[in-house]
Amino acid sequence: MVRQRRPTITDVARAAGVSKGAVSFALNGRPGVAEETRQRILAAAKELGWTPSHRARALSASRAFAVGLVLARPPELLGVDPFFPAFIAGVERVLAERNQALVLQVVTSQRAEEDGYRRLAADGRVDGVFLLDLRVADPRIALLKQLRLPAVTLGRPDVASPFPAVLVDDRPGITAAVSHLVELGHRHVAHVAGPEHFLHGAARRDAWEGALRAAGLPPGPCVPSDFSAAGGARATRQLLDLADPPSAIIYANDLMAMAGMAVARERGIDVPGGLSVTGFDDTELAAHLSPALTSVRTDPSGWGGVAARTLLDLIDGDGVADVEMPPAQLVVRASTAAPPPTPHQAP
Repeated sequence: MVRQRRPTITDVARAAGVSKGAVSFALNGRPGVAEETRQRILAAAKELGWTPSHRARALSASRAFAVGLVLARPPELLGVDPFFPAFIAGVERVLAERNQALVLQVVTSQRAEEDGYRRLAADGRVDGVFLLDLRVADPRIALLKQLRLPAVTLGRPDVASPFPAVLVDDRPGITAAVSHLVELGHRHVAHVAGPEHFLHGAARRDAWEGALRAAGLPPGPCVPSDFSAAGGARATRQLLDLADPPSAIIYANDLMAMAGMAVARERGIDVPGGLSVTGFDDTELAAHLSPALTSVRTDPSGWGGVAARTLLDLIDGDGVADVEMPPAQLVVRASTAAPPPTPHQAP
């Protein structure tokens, strides 16, 4: 049996009547080819049964045609927090269009995370990386600069960075949640925050505190947590055990808010009659709870797509600037209402 020769990019160029360079641009989704020509090239490739040879592309271009994402989060949290699957889905949509791959590593410590980036760079497995979960004085910025590994950050670091950023501002969403609760009559609003060393956790906490002060109210109690359901439940119990428990709690993500609602039900506290609750992310499940969760809507899938396009353009040597995303917005549902009367008030 004679093995049939695999069609090459040269065959596609000959069939479409164009140069090999034009075929490369068209098949990799890059600009510079007229749409009519692009469609003719794609039709020729389909008719010939051409498929990309990742190995040949990598060898000819000295490129990995892959990008990396290293996450220092507990694996069990990734399985239940909808943010990461949504972000990765947005990344993958763009990578599929460009015939690129995603190398994902989940590690359990910051040291292992840094080692992961070093291995990716040393082995040449990726052409660039995404940097999520930015931290206070994030040491990874200097590390990636030292490794000469192109990167895109989700958010702007608080240290000097040579990398473009996808700018995501959580503060307007938290500010809107505080304003909504204040307008309902709440004067004792607590916050279950994300980890203090994460910039987005600190930004949401600062927005909560600033919005209350702007309304002429002292910030209520704040309990740092870890974005997990278990952490949200622990923090809620701590707040409800206070001598003067809050009438409303703003959570730094939906997962902790959902756990907090469950704790309130366990204690016989009606949501929202006895306790108002807001989340953050507006995950798909938020609208289907009972009561439906008031939450801050974000777009992690859209962020992932923008981050992927930005990183691939950076790798290709194009001039890349920061990309500012639309601000988060509050979606009001049934988990918030006016606070219950205080003991000295008439019902």
